[in-house]
Amino acid sequence: MLGWELPPHNSGGLGVACLNLSKALARDGVQIDFVVPYTAEHEDIKFMNVLSATKLDPLHRYGMGAYDAGSIDRPMVGGTGVNGGAGANWKNGAGANGSISIREIQHDYCEFVKKYLMEYKPDVVHAHDWLTFEAGVLAKKNFGIPLVAHVHATEFDRSGSAHGNPVVEAIEKEGLMLADKIIAVSKATKDIIVEKYQIPPEKIDVVYNSLDEGFLKSAYRYDSDDYKYLEAMKSLGYTIVSTVGRFTIQKGLMIFLKAAKKALEKNPKLLFVFAGDGEQKAELISKSAEYGISKNVIFTGFVRGKQLRDIYQISDIFVMSSISEPFGLTALEAAHHQDVLILTKQSGVSEVIRSAMEYDFWDEDKLADEIVAISKSEALRNTLKDGISKEYRKISWDDVAKKIESVYNKVEKHKEFC
Repeated sequence: MLGWELPPHNSGGLGVACLNLSKALARDGVQIDFVVPYTAEHEDIKFMNVLSATKLDPLHRYGMGAYDAGSIDRPMVGGTGVNGGAGANWKNGAGANGSISIREIQHDYCEFVKKYLMEYKPDVVHAHDWLTFEAGVLAKKNFGIPLVAHVHATEFDRSGSAHGNPVVEAIEKEGLMLADKIIAVSKATKDIIVEKYQIPPEKIDVVYNSLDEGFLKSAYRYDSDDYKYLEAMKSLGYTIVSTVGRFTIQKGLMIFLKAAKKALEKNPKLLFVFAGDGEQKAELISKSAEYGISKNVIFTGFVRGKQLRDIYQISDIFVMSSISEPFGLTALEAAHHQDVLILTKQSGVSEVIRSAMEYDFWDEDKLADEIVAISKSEALRNTLKDGISKEYRKISWDDVAKKIESVYNKVEKHKEFC
């Protein structure tokens, strides 16, 4: 497997999905060498080999915005390198003070994979998203190993449905064209791949993600002392509406904020919690003041672990406002904590959670009306909660693993036939 992150060194849902998928595959006997572009401890991962393609530490990827395609060629500094600093350990391109770009990291990632394949011959190479597609193509072209390309998001998702970085689009297109099979995390993602990259639909299998197993199995106890203000406001009849994610154009947060303003005009007893960070944070804070709703909007900053779960727990409504969301694991996490869900029709998770309320990402009026309706009707809240609870439990990572293994078997048989 070729990936870009694994928990606890992840900045988004990609690492969580890769971890849970790998764990389920390993339970079924699949042996995995998982390549990451950094060096770090993964003490809890005993079920597969985690291989480090460079000596960089994980902070370099955070500092360079690995999911911001606009910065992939820009030299940036992001933390200290392992064993003496990035500059000391970075061959082929570290500039002064350890400045590196995503493209330079990808270059050495490919070099590592090439050396690995000179010694080992895996049955399948499974590459996650554009960041590792070049290494996957290398394995296919140079070593004849079947390639499975797993699409968690396309450049058209990350750029908010508009054209994004042409370099990233070119990498995605080559990877998808040369892959033996493609896994898409939703039908919506499959449709984008077919439409934007002209890939035959029969080459693509849709396999939905499941809930992070850590949410189901790890010990968790909500501590009301952590959010005393929100608890106090709830006791006064306020409804807590939350969202979680990166503050980027893809997430549609500006439209959500406009909807919040309109909802507050109809029900002033609403509090909106924006949990996350990103390039739009300052603008969102400024807009909430401009709209005159800043006393009803709380920005928590980046959260993970118990802090994240506490936000889900105290929330009544969870909104996924994405302009384009291939799947949306946070919605399943919120569902596990009994939140009512409002999802854009442009999110993949809406394909499996039918009891959520939906709206088109641009329709701020409908979003506002749905928030108000849920906040004012206990009967509606309970009905939606019951439906969501039944639906999200139907998907398991073990089922996901079985579907992925069937894809592996298809490409292996194709190889033998050829």
